[in-house]
Amino acid sequence: MTLATGKVGIICCSGEDLPEGTISRVATRLVLEKLRPDETVTLCLPLFLAGGEDERAFARVFPTIAVDGCSKKCAEAGTRRFSGKPVATIVVSEVMKKYPKLKAKSREKLNSEEMGLAMRVAEEIAKKVDEVLCKKNK
Repeated sequence: MTLATGKVGIICCSGEDLPEGTISRVATRLVLEKLRPDETVTLCLPLFLAGGEDERAFARVFPTIAVDGCSKKCAEAGTRRFSGKPVATIVVSEVMKKYPKLKAKSREKLNSEEMGLAMRVAEEIAKKVDEVLCKKNK
């Protein structure tokens, strides 16, 4: 991985026990590919936890947002342990409380309702990216 200035790292849940883990990964991809492709990079949580020094170095140097599926906050905890506190943490189960009609049911293929939820989570992530970059540029 090459370190790039003006980027925000996103490290997301890799849990597959809950549909919220799938939502966190889809939302992260939406940010990386559609909402903020030029401002974000992804960090691989399994590699990060296994000792990936490039991943850990990025999170030590650049602002990093943790995206977790549930209240266990594994992405946040791993980032804290090996690189420092993330600049923000987005928790899918908390975002879901704002949209009670949107449910996460599938751990595999998301339906349109679940894709809508993933987009809401992605928008929350993008908002944090904007806040971080705005603060950094001041």
